[in-house]
Amino acid sequence: MGKRDDLIAQYADDLKNKCGVTPDMDLLTKVTIGCGPAIYDADASTVAASQESELETVKNNFLIKKLGLADGPDLMDGIGKAIDTYGKSERNKYRAVFYYLLVKHFGKEAVYG
Repeated sequence: MGKRDDLIAQYADDLKNKCGVTPDMDLLTKVTIGCGPAIYDADASTVAASQESELETVKNNFLIKKLGLADGPDLMDGIGKAIDTYGKSERNKYRAVFYYLLVKHFGKEAVYG
């Protein structure tokens, strides 16, 4: 297995054990690939959920630009739910896992179809 496959396995493990979610491996793989080279960078591979600026970036660059959602308060609500699902005390929230949770929350799996 390559490095990306190892990371996808790690993300699946996080979804199962930290989020209580049974991952759709095909979707998780597509979301991970969609993150591009960020998954290999220690800083970029995680979401700093306690930083307002980071959450705004997730909202603008992922939810609005990538998933095509309209801006509104429900976007930050969805981000809040993803943080709760991952666990507020969990320091390392992997970007691919976080994005996967958001895709599922907003029902935007078709974007990765």
